[in-house]
Amino acid sequence: MPLQPSRWKTKEFYFYYVCVSIVVPYMFYVTYQLGLQDHPNYYLYNNLLSKGWIFGRKVDNSDVQYSQFRNQLPLLFMVSCIYLLASRIYRSLINKKPKELYQTYFYLFASILVLTALHGTSCVKILVIITSSYHIGRLTGSSYWNPILTWTFNLIVLVLNEYYKGYTFESIGLPSLDQNRGLMPRWHVFFNFSMLRLVSYNMDYYWQLKKPRTQYHNLVGDDNFTTDKERIGVPCHSTDYNYFNFLTYILYTPLYICGPIITFNDFISQIKSPSTKLTPRYIMLYAIRLVAVILTMEFTLHYLYVVAISKAQAWNNDTPLQISMVGYFNLVIIWMKLLIPWRFFRLWALADGIWPEENMIRCVSNNFSAQRFWKSWHRSFNRWTIRYIYIPLGGSRYFGFSMWVVFTFVAIWHDIEFKLLAWGWLICLFLVPEIVGSRLFTFKKFGHAWYYRFVCGLGAVGNILMMMVANLVGFCLGLDGMKAMLVQIFSSADGLIFLLTVIFCLFVAAQIMFEIRESERRRGDPKWTM
Repeated sequence: MPLQPSRWKTKEFYFYYVCVSIVVPYMFYVTYQLGLQDHPNYYLYNNLLSKGWIFGRKVDNSDVQYSQFRNQLPLLFMVSCIYLLASRIYRSLINKKPKELYQTYFYLFASILVLTALHGTSCVKILVIITSSYHIGRLTGSSYWNPILTWTFNLIVLVLNEYYKGYTFESIGLPSLDQNRGLMPRWHVFFNFSMLRLVSYNMDYYWQLKKPRTQYHNLVGDDNFTTDKERIGVPCHSTDYNYFNFLTYILYTPLYICGPIITFNDFISQIKSPSTKLTPRYIMLYAIRLVAVILTMEFTLHYLYVVAISKAQAWNNDTPLQISMVGYFNLVIIWMKLLIPWRFFRLWALADGIWPEENMIRCVSNNFSAQRFWKSWHRSFNRWTIRYIYIPLGGSRYFGFSMWVVFTFVAIWHDIEFKLLAWGWLICLFLVPEIVGSRLFTFKKFGHAWYYRFVCGLGAVGNILMMMVANLVGFCLGLDGMKAMLVQIFSSADGLIFLLTVIFCLFVAAQIMFEIRESERRRGDPKWTM
């Protein structure tokens, strides 16, 4: 595809700038008005609001998932600082070469301390489960039973963890052990991330037995890698796949609670040969970006009460525009509530010398393609599913089949409930029009036509609307809530006019997104493909 000339200073884009400068502030204004105390629906969700700290306003801290992180952030910051200080002192004392893996002694010791503090006696349950998974991999080795039993065991554990709510010692006659459940008693909620690491270890070990490290001839030196792809794809030394390194990897403190996900091969290779991308300047700028997004989230929660409104479904007699803004800003908050913890724990790992993948590559509002969206949203998990599910199932050769398997697993992994299965299947269904359209209406055939970019813009509008519906179903409203919202929007005579206005605004946004990708492509930024 040839490079396109810049359109940023054309008359067409000046028109788009005017549209954006009017529409975006108005979106904030409309949503802000919904949170005023004199709004007729305010009493329906007022009980969900808490005392805030910004200019005397209340804060919408009603999202359970984010409120836990928000409330514990000072403690997490203190723990991370103590951890990093101890890690630096240990490094200076041992004064050994990184590739000798001496740092893993500190990692495992710190992990056991933190695990005990977080989960109390439940850490015994965790150790039993992960040790069982380890022995499945070791006993089955290079047999095809390794991946079969690994996947079967870990999927069963996910289901049982949820069904029994993390189990109790009382069920085996030891009720006294249930008294000390740690700071985070619901350990099984966080175990989903450990499950990904368990599969990673066993599969990396399995592939190492199938094709040992000695068969890779593209290595530069012993443990020096030129790309992240090599760190992931090239096996470690056979002696690295031991129980000590296994525990260190599974329980590594900065990434234990919610990732980002890193493979076993990558983790061990980085301890031996740290990533060259890790610089003090990068870490400092990343910390500033984290602070900026936390403050953005705080102002959003203090001025836009959309989470509480959606929980109470408090949109009686609201206009289609107002209701749609509740849905849109809920998606923005979902993006930020995931972005912030992931960036916090990634920053912790970066400061500790480990480079995990950035999970959120783009703002949620800067996506027009469902396929590209999943490359930039929870990117480390996306790469994990590609390596351990999509490619083993045949990759693009069996895309129609593997796509449904991948998103069904992703839905179950998030939580075992119908609305998330509906989300996963809606994603698969909504991918079909884009896949068919992109293969029929290709740049090679139609790229020379003046209308090509505008037709793509209309397709992008459809993609955006479908992605918004799917994610609101899965992570916010559920099927019934989404149905109620759509009925409220389109039951009035103004619904059709509103829909046409939305299509126009999204079309303008899509054209700007296209040009952002073209600008990235012109300067050689690989992000343009996402």
